[in-house]
Amino acid sequence: PFFAHRKFVNSAWGWTCTFLGGFVLLVVFLATRRVAVTARHLSRLVVGAAVWRGAGRAFLLIEDLTGSCFEPLPQGLLLHELPDRRSCLAAGHQWRGYTVSSHTFLLTFCCLLMAEEAAVFAKYLAHGLPAGAPLRLVFLLNVLLLGLWNFLLLCTVIYFHQYTHKVVGAAVGTFAWYLTYGSWYHQPWSPGSPGHGLFPRPHSSRKHN
Repeated sequence: PFFAHRKFVNSAWGWTCTFLGGFVLLVVFLATRRVAVTARHLSRLVVGAAVWRGAGRAFLLIEDLTGSCFEPLPQGLLLHELPDRRSCLAAGHQWRGYTVSSHTFLLTFCCLLMAEEAAVFAKYLAHGLPAGAPLRLVFLLNVLLLGLWNFLLLCTVIYFHQYTHKVVGAAVGTFAWYLTYGSWYHQPWSPGSPGHGLFPRPHSSRKHN
């Protein structure tokens, strides 16, 4: 079960992009019939991929800066004065430093991102836009995937990593979601928030004397 958990979590971003990308593609294109608008909304997933890759590199850098090289021995660990991870691992030793949980970061970020994107569907249906079987099926698959990520996040919190590492990972994931969906995507020079520009705005009534 630990191996299956690791495999699922390590591929979480790929599955999220596949299912969520299909949903965003269908919703935006069916609502606007415009390729440029569809590409702009899909670019949020490109931003998310950049956030994930950048966070992963930052976590490795933190581990490198805070780590030391140890050699496992039957009676314990022997500290070696090797300066970096590469030389430590090349010598067959272990590098141990502060490790931010990339699993809790990724699962937290994916869950918040998917919840933001999927929330558009209710407004989409309220406007009477076409919602055939393919779109409803893709939406259902995203809901099931979101449930799976929440379950794996719960398993990670209970069984894996140290407490502070998990808290920091979840906090960074939440902060990344806030910077993108909560702040940047509301700016005119951003990819736009989910649902932006898809639905007609109600005209305000004017009274004439």
